[in-house]
Amino acid sequence: MGKRDDLIAQYADDLKNKCGMTPDMDLLTKVTIGCGPAIYDADASTVAGSQAGEIETVKNNFLMKKLGLSDGPELDAAISKVIQTYGQSERNKYRAVIYYMLTKHFGKEAVYG
Repeated sequence: MGKRDDLIAQYADDLKNKCGMTPDMDLLTKVTIGCGPAIYDADASTVAGSQAGEIETVKNNFLMKKLGLSDGPELDAAISKVIQTYGQSERNKYRAVIYYMLTKHFGKEAVYG
């Protein structure tokens, strides 16, 4: 297994044990690949849930640009809900896991079709 496969296994473990979800491995793999080289960078691979700038980045670059959603309070609410699900005190909130949960939340799996 390569480094990406190891990371996908880590993300699946987080989804199962920290978020209480059974991951769709095909979708999780596609979301992880979609994150690009960021998954290999310690800082870029995680989302700082308490930083407003980081939340804006997730909203603008992922929800609006990648998933094609329109800006509105429901985007902030969804990000907040996903961070709560992951665990506010969880130190490493992996970007791929957050993006996976947001993709599921908005029913946008087709974007990765």
